[in-house]
Amino acid sequence: MNQINFIQLIGFGPKGWGLTLLGGAAVTVAVATSGMLLGIVLGTLGAWAKVARRRPLADIADAYTTVVRGLPDLLIIYIIYFGGSAVLTWLKPLLGSTGFVNFPGFLAGTIAIGVISGAQSTEVLRGGFNAVNKGEIEAARACGMRRELRFRRIVAPLTLRYALPGMGNIWLSALKESSLLSVTGLAELMRQTEVGSGSTRLPFDFYAAAALIYFALCTVSTLAIQRFERHYSRNVAARA
Repeated sequence: MNQINFIQLIGFGPKGWGLTLLGGAAVTVAVATSGMLLGIVLGTLGAWAKVARRRPLADIADAYTTVVRGLPDLLIIYIIYFGGSAVLTWLKPLLGSTGFVNFPGFLAGTIAIGVISGAQSTEVLRGGFNAVNKGEIEAARACGMRRELRFRRIVAPLTLRYALPGMGNIWLSALKESSLLSVTGLAELMRQTEVGSGSTRLPFDFYAAAALIYFALCTVSTLAIQRFERHYSRNVAARA
């Protein structure tokens, strides 16, 4: 790989693929962020169901985490993408038209990443809650705090403090899982890399560029996660 040719290839000149790759990286971040937000919602509900131990909600949460963590990520993506396409195709005649309908790749990716990260977040948030000193919760209850205020001021911040490292790992996994969404035709980073590789017949150059972009995304994410961890642990460090 010639260094000058590589820079020109991934640059922003007339023959460069820089804008295309950056556009793919932007889609990667967008779908990973959307999926992670959905996963946090699902994880919060799942963790609450397990902690509260209310049947049948706890059984549903157990089944959800067991099934999702037992299936390959790519299989989940296929099920959501092709399953969604089948449902839309089945519904289309009800609207007065026929033909196959593709499920939107971005929506399929968001749901897939959300379902996968949600199962992982359920266990991370449950573990974070169990790590909270129950004496602090009892003290807040003794002071007359209402349940909503107690959750907002005591339970949620302390749970997040213990769960942040695990949630950070889930975010990094979501970034990497987004590369599997190229099978749905979504124009994320890996898909654009495959297109560029096939068009120029320079696969090593493009996959090396993609690796650098993924590394940059993960590095920035890691620094941000570490900053959040320091922020939520500052009082602990001060007391220590």
